[in-house]
Amino acid sequence: MKNPASSLPTLADIEAAAQLIYQDFPATPQYRWALLGERLGTECWLKHENHTPVGAFKIRGGLTYFDQLAQRGALPREVISATRGNHGQSMGWAARRHGVACTIVVPRGNSHEKNAAMRALGVTLVEHGNDFQEAREHAMHLAAERGAHMVPSFHTDLLRGVATYWWEFLRAVPHMAVAYVPIGQGSGACAAIAAKQALGHGVRIVGVVSSHATTYADSIAAGRVVESAVTTQLADGMACRVADQAALDILAPHLDHLVQVSDAEVAAAMHALYTDTHNAAEGAGAAALAAALQEKERLAGQAVGVALTGGNVDAAVFARVLGGASC
Repeated sequence: MKNPASSLPTLADIEAAAQLIYQDFPATPQYRWALLGERLGTECWLKHENHTPVGAFKIRGGLTYFDQLAQRGALPREVISATRGNHGQSMGWAARRHGVACTIVVPRGNSHEKNAAMRALGVTLVEHGNDFQEAREHAMHLAAERGAHMVPSFHTDLLRGVATYWWEFLRAVPHMAVAYVPIGQGSGACAAIAAKQALGHGVRIVGVVSSHATTYADSIAAGRVVESAVTTQLADGMACRVADQAALDILAPHLDHLVQVSDAEVAAAMHALYTDTHNAAEGAGAAALAAALQEKERLAGQAVGVALTGGNVDAAVFARVLGGASC
């Protein structure tokens, strides 16, 4: 049986992906924020993936996914995918760059501002279903019906691009001892593992899931995909009901451990990020800090890396969080 880790992007793959991505935007910064360090009680570095042109890390994977299609001479006339927002913006950005039509399915009640951002990139938006999984299944049906290319939420060609932000982060902080990364469908955490292996870095990768969306925690514990109900009201980027088997195959043997964070902890971390750095973080974007704060007693004396994976939070939601509400 093939080792799942052998399908991860290599150092050469990641370096080539970085040169492609830098045609659209430069490397994002990582800063050692003094107030965050005081709050965590140790050296803390924050990677600002909220500073990409779509406000989230996903754009990196979209660029490399479409580039690989182009290199194979397989660019379709239309792509279809499903999202809660950031993956859809990534698809819209890359599809526009390559002149490909893009349709994105979102669940009903999705973020108004993420929907608007996707439409601004030329995406045709379809609202269907009550959660991401129902939207995903409808997207697959539409793709089959139209003969369009269905873009998955997890794929090796997405990892090529996503791994570049961890490649940047780990090279910038070679002494990083532990890094926290949120898990939605798994591309961010798998990309962290890929960059760690490609660079031979000793960092321990800790996965973070919402305690209101536990499919990855439950599936890793069971050794198989376990569907779990989604009730998070804040961390929509982590609101997955069914784990991806290919992601599980990589995560299970390579994560140091998993941490579950509640909406209340995520809201507190969003507030802390704004107070300490004056950066806006969406729920999933603050989950890594929430997990680090939960484990702060075991982190003393270690350099900690935290991924601020996205800042696309609706203004009304952010106002409520800053006002002390959890959603």
